[in-house]
Amino acid sequence: MTVSGLMMVVGIAFPFYLVAFVLYMVRVIRGPTVSDMILAVDCMSFDVAAFMAILAVYFKSTYLISGAIILSLWAYLLDVYIANHLTKKEVGA
Repeated sequence: MTVSGLMMVVGIAFPFYLVAFVLYMVRVIRGPTVSDMILAVDCMSFDVAAFMAILAVYFKSTYLISGAIILSLWAYLLDVYIANHLTKKEVGA
């Protein structure tokens, strides 16, 4: 992909990620239940990881893609931990 094509993809993707991020923040602040708030934070973290992956391709940076992978794995671990807490009402294990 050429640089201008990649710049066009980043230019198109950024407003969508920004709108999604704002909507997720509204859900975190006004969420009717704790589960909705957790889901919004989860979606925000995965969107940030996906945008980091797009920027990693644009800047040809291995550090950004490593950060995106770590962020998405951390978000998944947090989901498992919170789901365990919400179902069993215990912390850890």
